Amino acid sequence: KGIVSTFWEIAKIAILTLVIVVPLRAFVFQPFLVRGASMEPNFHNGDYLIVDEFSYNFREPERGEVIVFDFPNNPSQRYIKRIIGLPGETVEIEDGVITIFSAEGDKNSTFKLNEIVYLPASQQTAGSVKTELANDEYFVLGDNRQFSSDSRSWGSLPQDNIVGRVLIRLFPPNAFAKVEAPEY
Repeated sequence: KGIVSTFWEIAKIAILTLVIVVPLRAFVFQPFLVRGASMEPNFHNGDYLIVDEFSYNFREPERGEVIVFDFPNNPSQRYIKRIIGLPGETVEIEDGVITIFSAEGDKNSTFKLNEIVYLPASQQTAGSVKTELANDEYFVLGDNRQFSSDSRSWGSLPQDNIVGRVLIRLFPPNAFAKVEAPEY
């Protein structure tokens, strides 16, 4: 009777774990392993992240958020980048300066993006690009601008390709942190 009772208790814990963990893992949180140097100095090769797949069901992605998405040219690959331009905006990169033109075309809503919060002052955004975003497109850049394949080379990111936003860095342990979008 003791062995059966113990087995039944273990089985109940296993079933309860499956009922709770599997749906959370499948529909709410997703692990992601950073590969490559495109997001340095903020994320490094081998960083283990938790991606929030759920919150974009209730709100739109915001400028500055770090997201994971299916690469538009090969959806079997997942990329990690930072959102720079929002739907309906025009993003211009010229002489290392990123200028955002609002969707309404209002001069007062045009601004130069100040990324000093998450990029070193020596980091330059190379390229000469001007991209008008549709109402379901984003402009994304890697933080390591010199070594990043991003919207400068392959174009805008369709909203449907977004998997979710990076919520937490779990590994390495000394870099554990909640990942927040910067204030511009």
